[in-house]
Amino acid sequence: MRQFFWGILFTGNLFSAKAQRICLSEEYLKQHPVLLNTGTNTPTGVQRDTLSNEIITIPVVVHLLYKTGEQNISEAQVRSQIEALNKDFRRTNTDAINTPAAFKLLAGDAKINFCLAQVAPNGQRTKGIIRKYTPKDYFTGDDAMKFSTAGGDDIWDSKRYLNIWVCNLYGRALGYATVPGQPADKDGVVINWDVFGTTGNLRQPFAKGRTATHEIAHWLGLKHIWGDAQCGDDGIGDTPPQSTYNFGCPSFPKLSSCSINGNGDMFMNYMDFSDDACMNLFTIDQVKKMRSQFAMGGARNFFLNSYACDSMQATGGPLGDPVPFEPMTIKIYPNPVANIVYVDCKNGSWSVGRTIRIFNLQGIEVLRTIVYKNTNGISLKQLTRGIYLLRMEEGEEQITVKLFKQ
Repeated sequence: MRQFFWGILFTGNLFSAKAQRICLSEEYLKQHPVLLNTGTNTPTGVQRDTLSNEIITIPVVVHLLYKTGEQNISEAQVRSQIEALNKDFRRTNTDAINTPAAFKLLAGDAKINFCLAQVAPNGQRTKGIIRKYTPKDYFTGDDAMKFSTAGGDDIWDSKRYLNIWVCNLYGRALGYATVPGQPADKDGVVINWDVFGTTGNLRQPFAKGRTATHEIAHWLGLKHIWGDAQCGDDGIGDTPPQSTYNFGCPSFPKLSSCSINGNGDMFMNYMDFSDDACMNLFTIDQVKKMRSQFAMGGARNFFLNSYACDSMQATGGPLGDPVPFEPMTIKIYPNPVANIVYVDCKNGSWSVGRTIRIFNLQGIEVLRTIVYKNTNGISLKQLTRGIYLLRMEEGEEQITVKLFKQ
């Protein structure tokens, strides 16, 4: 077993010179079991199912809590983490070539992207990064970082944003995550400031952003690959059994008493404890498990309707400008839509006479109409089921939003 800073369990490797990954998610789950049938984080409102090969985009808000200057990491470091996540979850990471041939056919593209949120809960523009001084020297696994009253920062709506708290964690802990179904006011991921991103003052050998990849996969329902037990079961069909976690950078093949063939452990899986430089894949079945969270009735389904990545949905002006910028605001509903979508323009004098164009994901225009009044109904009966882009434009000015046709 691994070391935790509470409910403490130690291993002989704890005092070795070699740095070892320490994830607190499993211990957190033991102390905060999923609340079944409580509806604490159940999606509400209009739902839709995922579409075949749909790229799911998750808006992220980073709550950056710092007491010292070095803990107040740069925007470039935060953005480098988002870039690393997108590469890892899409399997475009350059070190994918290091996956052993025996496991290459099992590797999967999750078709999940991440962006720093561009729309805050109040509708104003945002960079998706909240910087806040904290008087606390460190945080532990008690969720204090998630509450302003405890020296942290309050959560943004967890059905619209993936909340990541970047802070100083006690000891050698790298991070932890809530799993689907836990209370909405605590839902999200916690990462230590010096293992977040791929640039800046980072702790080796955890400088490639894989701590966040690992913890967000927990947030999407994945367990540790060894099932947190001797020869345990992680519930995934295509991950081979292994006796326990790996650390450092093993050589392939790494055999254990639980190995079912000569390929041994999949130590390069993001859900093991290997060093960042030795992690490079999710499996196809792990991808299916994560994407199932977005299916109809899934704990993360509501993210399919989040527009927090679409800057033109913001009602505020330029960043830091509290003056409303209403000409750039429209509302479309229902979304998803079966037959008729309504485009509600808050400023009719700006909108009347403008062109609305609808494109499919190949960039082909499939419908065009003119805005005649504040609220315009557009028939979509002739369109097939799928994702479209609705664009209102005149000259260089335009607004583009996603539209889901049922």
